[in-house]
Amino acid sequence: MALIRVTKEFRFEMAHALWNYDGPCRNVHGHSYILYVTFAGEPVNDPDNPRNGMVIDFGDLKKIVRENIVDRFDHALMVSGQAPAETVESYRQHFGNVIVSAYQPTCENLVADIAATLGGMAPEGTFLHSIRLYETATAYAEWHASDNR
Repeated sequence: MALIRVTKEFRFEMAHALWNYDGPCRNVHGHSYILYVTFAGEPVNDPDNPRNGMVIDFGDLKKIVRENIVDRFDHALMVSGQAPAETVESYRQHFGNVIVSAYQPTCENLVADIAATLGGMAPEGTFLHSIRLYETATAYAEWHASDNR
């Protein structure tokens, strides 16, 4: 059999602010993120298996990513835990869904977080191949398993 890559696209809206950044992204602002998640593996070759011919069922892929990524980030405000406590508390008072992250919430760090989360959730016989996250229509960050062995 051949190694096949299976990709699904997801979309979510999220705001963030980059603490101690020297540009306009230090202000709270939002993005319409587009996320591509790719798992790879060999298609099941067992006529008795309901997943015969599949690397991963697209429905299973959707469920994994929705429950662990999209539902977590969609319509949230993400800020760095390095921000002063009074700033974070002000955000909490004004916004309903505030995520205080252990990292600066850049596109690059979000991709690493998503890869770390999903990497351990690969169904048997598959592995997380890559993550691509568009922050704007023309700017994205990528993570590839082959670069992170």
